[in-house]
Amino acid sequence: MAATPIAVVTGASSGIGAATARTLAAEGFRVVLTARRKDRIEALAAELTDAGHQATAYALDVTDRAAVDEFATAFRSLAVLVNNAGGALGADPVATGDPADWRQMYETNVIGTLNVTQALLPALTASGDGTIVILSSTAGLSTYEGGGGYVAAKHGEHVLAETLRLEIVGTPVRVIEVAPGMVRTEEFSTTRFRGDTEKAAKVYAGVDAPLTAEDVADTIGWAVTRPSHVNIDLLVVRPRAQASNTKVHRTL
Repeated sequence: MAATPIAVVTGASSGIGAATARTLAAEGFRVVLTARRKDRIEALAAELTDAGHQATAYALDVTDRAAVDEFATAFRSLAVLVNNAGGALGADPVATGDPADWRQMYETNVIGTLNVTQALLPALTASGDGTIVILSSTAGLSTYEGGGGYVAAKHGEHVLAETLRLEIVGTPVRVIEVAPGMVRTEEFSTTRFRGDTEKAAKVYAGVDAPLTAEDVADTIGWAVTRPSHVNIDLLVVRPRAQASNTKVHRTL
């Protein structure tokens, strides 16, 4: 009897990460949930287990390379890695942006993805049919005012995915990039504006049906479960009301 394929999801404590874990569990993967907030991922693992799925929680900061390397020792073979951990801080112009915010966004979005990908690539290769998903953003493809630090980080993550795909072609590992546009989750914009819920709400004001975390998770689940020879290099997903990073239809 074949072993259940394992999928690691980073940043699984909320939003797209948690939704992706639920989706992959429903697709038959044993999901390993990682995030810094241990209580959140343990609760999600319990929810999935109670629903008849296989799930394990592992508290992890993806920017801590030693901790990531220790985590990776648990896997000799791995089917899927979803690099979801990341996020945005602030919306200041370049002229006044806080370098500390830029550094934190780069460390989480780019170096965190690099750390986990490097550490788990041997196990993904050993599986004979591995898939790496890098959850970037439309911010990694074009810019917008007030987004310089986040845009720079997501451009870095986008280039990481493109370069890795070139470098490991011929190995049994796919590299899939999913780039969402406007997604309304419970924490993304609130975290960006440091708990200012009024500012966070304005991001979505008047927008008919922004994407949900489940919409993006469904996209990830579809891409991961394509036949092994099919690689979804880059999938951009936006709500119908959003034509670009700077063109959004609002009814106010």
